[in-house]
Amino acid sequence: MEGGKIVVDGSLRREYGKEALIIRDSFTEGLVDIVASSLLYFEVLNALKYSGAFGEDELKKVARILEDYQFTIYELEGAYAEKAVEIAMRKGITIYDASYVALALIEEADLYTADEKLLTKTQDLKITKHLRNFNLNAP
Repeated sequence: MEGGKIVVDGSLRREYGKEALIIRDSFTEGLVDIVASSLLYFEVLNALKYSGAFGEDELKKVARILEDYQFTIYELEGAYAEKAVEIAMRKGITIYDASYVALALIEEADLYTADEKLLTKTQDLKITKHLRNFNLNAP
């Protein structure tokens, strides 16, 4: 997977903190390119806010750090929006979840998620993988 693209969604939960850090480190070392929906920033900040572990100043700092990472970010519009709608309707998932699946399909990337329902409903697409299975040596 070295040099490949991956899509990550906001389902990264506390129990997968180690895997999330491995993905982050792989990105900062230039081993993978992270492609994401603009929703990712909202999800990360919201999860941290509700974790109770971060105060206002710390969350502001995290927001700045997220910008510094310079992920490849997509806004939900045009062909991307149409693909998300198509997937949502055909797979019975939310537009929100479908936006990540659509992005992975468009970018020919794997989608890493901890969302078990999303994994089940999209397993036939062969692009969704559980976060715990992130491995740089995987095909």
